[in-house]
Formats: sequence, structure tokens, C-alpha cells
Amino acid sequence: MAITTVLFDLDGTLLPMDQEIFVKAYLGGLCKKLAPLGYDPKALSAAIWKGTEAMVRNDGSRTNEEVFWETFCGIFGEKAREDLPIFEDFYHNEFQQVAQVCGHNPASRVLIDGLKARGLRLVLATNPIFPAVATHSRVQWAGLTPEDFSHITTYENSRFCKPNPAYYREILDNLGLKAEECVMVGNDEGEDGAAAKLGLPVFLLTDCLIAREGADTAGMPRGSFPELTEWLKKL
Repeated sequence: MAITTVLFDLDGTLLPMDQEIFVKAYLGGLCKKLAPLGYDPKALSAAIWKGTEAMVRNDGSRTNEEVFWETFCGIFGEKAREDLPIFEDFYHNEFQQVAQVCGHNPASRVLIDGLKARGLRLVLATNPIFPAVATHSRVQWAGLTPEDFSHITTYENSRFCKPNPAYYREILDNLGLKAEECVMVGNDEGEDGAAAKLGLPVFLLTDCLIAREGADTAGMPRGSFPELTEWLKKL
């Protein structure tokens, strides 16, 4: 079966970044935003991580958004839901400053334009632990637009996370795709490499490669944008 669809990771793939620096800037900004509401920075950071862990363990019975807020409110109480507008305001405003710690690679725009010109469907398969507003912002930081993709996974529309293969199965099912007509491009050996368990060919972009101990990536093609472009041309 011919390839019709390319799934792309975002952070460290289309959007260059050092994940540790990004997380530090993100949590630092969020803690500063919420401190006037009485959220202790250490407790808030710990709650965000617990919510993230809960989303990664999601069994598919609820959306990641529901799982996150159930966990978060289990720590701070149901009253915390009243602060949701403050979280949303943060993503629209202060979160935009986090772009300063991310890189920019014009090759992302060139590659996406080339694939669209070939008539391929593009899916942004970024780990759905962020709301859509934050994900769409990071797409724009990469010099792209949400409209470049036929589907973008966010915590509102997803019930699983990487590296659970069910995350990729959910994308295929939602879009009516077969594994053999898709490929996955990412920079994380564990999270993105997991797509291979469903039969998707995986290309590992090495610009911001995240190696994972125990990840079965033997034989997976890898390289920078020139190698990725050539690999996609041969499909």
C-alpha cells in the first residue's frame, strides 16, 4: 500500500528544543503566574508532574484533559477548577515567552511544504499532554500553522499518550487510516519509536535526539533533515 500520511512529532522534531530547558521555562512561568492565587511553586510543579504522569497512564476511559484535572483537583481541591481561566490566560500570554528558549529551523517549513505539494496528509502526533492553545502556539513557533495538519493531538481530543502504542492506534482509528499507509517522524527513541509496534516505519530525527535505554530502535533510519527528506522521497 502506498504511503498517504506522515505523522510528525513536534518538540525536538519540527520545533528544535532542549527539553529540560523548555520545561524549566514553562513551569517557571506558570508558577509565577499562579503564585498570587496562593499556589506554592513547589507544590504546583509537583501537581503538574503528577497530572502529566496520570495522562501517560491513561487507560482510555477518559480524555487526557479529564484525567489531568481530576488529578490536579485531587491535590488542590475542586475549587481549583475555578482557576482554569487563569491557566488559559497564561497560555495565551506568558507562555509565548517560552518561545525564546526554543530554536527555529527553516527546514521544517520547507519539508512540510514539499510534502503538502505531493498531496500527502500530515498529522501532528505530538504527545497530547498540553491543551490545544499551547500546542498551536508551539506549531507557530516552528514557523508552521495548525492548518498545515489534518489532525493535531492535544489533551482535549486524546485518551492515551506516548509511548503507549494505543496512542497511535487512536490516531489511525480516528482518521480511518491503516498502519501500512503511514510513517512516523520523531526525535524520541522511546516515545516516537513506539509507533513501530503497530507496523509504522519510523524515522528518528537526530538534531535533538532523545535516546532511551532499552528502546528497540535497531534498524530504524535516522539522520538530520537532508537524510529525512531523501528517505521520504523514496517512500
